[in-house]
Amino acid sequence: MQKRAVLLLILVVASAASFTWWRSRRPSAQPEWLTLYGNVDLRTAQLAFDGDALVTAMRVEEGARVEAGQILATLDSSRLQAERDEAQALVEAQEAVVRRLDSGTRPQEIEQARARVASWEARLANAEQNLQRSQQLAPSGLSQQELDAVRTQVRVEQAGLDEAKQALALALEGPRQEDRDEARARLEAYRARVRWLQRRIADTELRAPSAGTIRSRLLEPGDYASRGRAVYTLALTDPKWVRAYVPEPNLGRVREGARAWVSTDSFPADRLEGWIGFISPMAEFTPKSVETTELRTQLVYEVRIFVNDPDDRLRLGMPATVVVADGTPPAAGPASAVQSKPEPSALPKRLEP
Repeated sequence: MQKRAVLLLILVVASAASFTWWRSRRPSAQPEWLTLYGNVDLRTAQLAFDGDALVTAMRVEEGARVEAGQILATLDSSRLQAERDEAQALVEAQEAVVRRLDSGTRPQEIEQARARVASWEARLANAEQNLQRSQQLAPSGLSQQELDAVRTQVRVEQAGLDEAKQALALALEGPRQEDRDEARARLEAYRARVRWLQRRIADTELRAPSAGTIRSRLLEPGDYASRGRAVYTLALTDPKWVRAYVPEPNLGRVREGARAWVSTDSFPADRLEGWIGFISPMAEFTPKSVETTELRTQLVYEVRIFVNDPDDRLRLGMPATVVVADGTPPAAGPASAVQSKPEPSALPKRLEP
C-alpha cells in the first residue's frame, strides 16, 4: 500500500514536470496587434527670394496656414520695372523697323526714282545736242577747250543717269534679305530682355511652393534679402508620418503597406488611419560587431507610418502611439488605407493589447 502511494506520487511529479517542460518548449502565440511608439515628423522647406533687393512686405505670420501659390513676401521692384519699360520701348521701335523692311519700297518712292531717271535722260539728251552743235562749229573758230567742256558735260550727265537707274532698280527690288534678318534678330534680342526682366519682377514675389504651415519668419520689411537667404520656414503638411522604431525580434511582424492606426495624447479617442511606407534596411544604435544573442535582441529598425490627417491635428514632434495590424496588407495598398475608414470591429479595443 505504501509502495503504491509512493509510485503514485512519483507518477504525479513526473506528469507535472513533463507538462511544465512542454509548456516551456511550446512557442508562445504572438499578440494580434503590434504597438509602437514614436513622434510625428514632416518635411520643412527654407523659402528664399531668387534676387537681391529690399523687403517691402511680409504678408503672413508664424503659425499661419498657406496654400500653394499664395504670395508670402515681396521685394522692391521699382528699378526692374523701369528697366522693363525701357526694354519694351526698344521692342516697339524695332518692330517698326521690321515692318518697314517687310513692306518694301513705297510706290511714291518708286515713282520718285523713275522721275529722277527721266530728268537725267533729258539732261543727257540736251548735253548730247550741245556736243553736236559744238562739233559743227569747231571749224569756224570754237576752241578745243570749249569743245572738251561740252564733252565732259555729256559724261557727267551720263553718269548721273546711270546712278538714277541703279537707284530705281534698288527701289524696285526692295530691302536686302540680310537687312531683314538682322532686324528680326535684333527684335528677338529685345523681346528676350523683356521676358528676362518680367521674370525678375515675378521673382520679387515669394510664393508658397505647396500647402503648409509657417514655422519661422526670418526677415522683416526693410531688411535686405539676398539670393538664397531664408525668409520663411515652411512645414509641409503632406506627406505626414510617424517615425517609430521596431525591435529586431518584431521586425518580421511589419511590412511595407501594412495598415496601422495612430493616436496621440492630445486626441486619445481619435485614431487616424495610415500605413507603413518605409522600413529601414539598417539597424540603429548597435555595436559594429554583433556576436551574441543578447546583443542581437537590442537591434532596432526605423519605420515610417504615413498618416491620413485631413483635419491637420498632428504637429511636428508630437508623441504618437501606433498600432500595426499583423497579417497580409490589403491588396489595394496604401491608397485603400487612405480612402477607406476602418471598421470598428477591425480596430483593437485598447492601444496596448
